[in-house]
Amino acid sequence: MSKPRSNRRQIDGVLLIDKPYDISSNGALQKARWLLNAAKAGHTGVLDPLATGLLPVCLGEATKFSSYLLDADKGYRATVKFGVVTTTGDVEGEVVSERPVAFDREGLLAAMAAFRGEISQVPPMYSALKHQGKPLYEYARAGIEIEREARRVNIRRLELISLDGDSAVIEVLCSKGTYIRTLACDIGEALGCGAHLTGLRRTATGGFSLGEALQLTDIEALDMPQREALLLPADILVRHLPEAELGADEAGKFMHGQPVRFAEKCAKMQRFRIYREGSREFLGLGEARDDGRLHPIRLLASKAATS
Repeated sequence: MSKPRSNRRQIDGVLLIDKPYDISSNGALQKARWLLNAAKAGHTGVLDPLATGLLPVCLGEATKFSSYLLDADKGYRATVKFGVVTTTGDVEGEVVSERPVAFDREGLLAAMAAFRGEISQVPPMYSALKHQGKPLYEYARAGIEIEREARRVNIRRLELISLDGDSAVIEVLCSKGTYIRTLACDIGEALGCGAHLTGLRRTATGGFSLGEALQLTDIEALDMPQREALLLPADILVRHLPEAELGADEAGKFMHGQPVRFAEKCAKMQRFRIYREGSREFLGLGEARDDGRLHPIRLLASKAATS
């Protein structure tokens, strides 16, 4: 699947993928990179191989702004099976315990209500978090339990979609760093029966929705110009920031790393997405500081070369 490095092209933009089951986020990213023969690619938040759904892939210069999606809220639809606890918190683990399920719909709704808002979560052992340079899942596979500190996360929305016997479908909108497996397990413990995930699908992140994404197989069926037409511009990753335009002289200085005078009234240290006046050409990000100037923060290298 790989191609000689020298043949790869400078492709800039964002590709929205609907990640399939049982492939890693990096595997999906490398497939997307291969489909576009792109020189550089980066993802915007890892999905477990079990999970499917929205995975934005940044190509080329768009990778400079990927951190804004890493920090964004995420939306998920999860299927939870109550009464069974597994080693991993999902269907891929071994069964640890089984307990009777005795709650009804009202009981589940009451339990879920306690998990809305800011809560504490202990990251699962089967996760990619590092301890002394090794991911926790390596210790877990060796039967070693590492003490983990609880972290604060925000469950902005938690809704019950359906309840069928001992299985429920829930929708979650949460802050970065939230483990949906842990959320499901904790709800199960609150109900006295335990639980684990049997399915997980990311539905939203950073203003993007799953309905905008395509399967890798569908992208592969297209020719190269059609694939390139799917790419979203790099500035879509920072569309939440205010914008500002620079004239030709200021743009030239800015793109060579020099701060320029900035008359815009704004909060201290406020960031802007910067465009060349009259052309709507995205140049990168600038930060307005106390000295009354706009300082370059992230620049598109391809634009700097032509300024």
